[in-house]
Amino acid sequence: MQRLSVLDQSVAMSGRPHADSIRDTLELAKYCETLGYHRFWVSEHHSHPSIVGTAPEVLMAAIAAQTEKIRIGSAGVMLPHYASLKVAEQFRVLDALAPGRIDLGVGRAPGSDGRTAFALNPNANTASAEFPQQVQELMAWVTGTALPDGHAFREIKAHPLGDTSPDVWMLGTSDYGAQVAAHFGLPYSFAHFITEGRGVAQAIDIYRRHYQPSEAHPEPLANICVWALVADTEEEADRLFTSRARSRLARDRGILQPIDPPDDNLDTAYSSAERGRVEMMKRGAFVGTAKSVGDRLRALASELGIDEVVVLTWTYDLAPRRHSYALLAQEFGLGG
Repeated sequence: MQRLSVLDQSVAMSGRPHADSIRDTLELAKYCETLGYHRFWVSEHHSHPSIVGTAPEVLMAAIAAQTEKIRIGSAGVMLPHYASLKVAEQFRVLDALAPGRIDLGVGRAPGSDGRTAFALNPNANTASAEFPQQVQELMAWVTGTALPDGHAFREIKAHPLGDTSPDVWMLGTSDYGAQVAAHFGLPYSFAHFITEGRGVAQAIDIYRRHYQPSEAHPEPLANICVWALVADTEEEADRLFTSRARSRLARDRGILQPIDPPDDNLDTAYSSAERGRVEMMKRGAFVGTAKSVGDRLRALASELGIDEVVVLTWTYDLAPRRHSYALLAQEFGLGG
């Protein structure tokens, strides 16, 4: 495995202002650049009590202004909410700010509940059905290439034009995203952290088998995004993981809420069934020392035939999150 990258979701923290979460993401991006991470991606969610990153294109601009070499991306822009032209224009502006460093990751999921999706776009259901057409238009406008003859928007350009353009990535958790990425010759990122690993091998296999080469990407390019947390000891990693575990247990009951500080008494605070669910979460994530997590990541990357893993980490405080990424960078010999 040659590359490690980062996804940050600007997670809400109980008892702290949402603005802290946004500022923590910015600080983490600058820090991960010094550690040698390849990409730093930010997510899009709406009306979500646990995740307050709602506008990746805005946050990316701030990151671009305070970094120099790390690639910056969206993971992702939920395309059915928007007009493809507007998204292309936003990301062409970002590319002007950070030429050759911008990734435009797009997805079809709402990143919200149905009512919020309707508030964002009353025609969201129709837009979702037209997703492949949106992707086709987006690719043309982002790269400055022509839409097919006879297309109603063929003469429209997304400005500013330039010598470089964002890389469009397809994000997914199912075979559908893999098929769309393969059809258009796009890089593909599978959200392993959402499915807890289910379906990842099948999706990447479908992507590779059906891949149609594009000018920008003559060969298929895939990565996965995993949930991982590293600490100096297994015990400390387990303790820090309780913030994530409590959030997921609450979500299983239909409760979305900010994450809480780590809990030293998780074994006594929940039922045996809930403790079993926590152990299942840990099997679907990567929690432990740098050596144990590193070995598991290398094994998974080798099994899937990929050379890049994107790491998502939740902690209540920024310091242990920074330390987790620093330990992983050291384990994989990243150069700052």
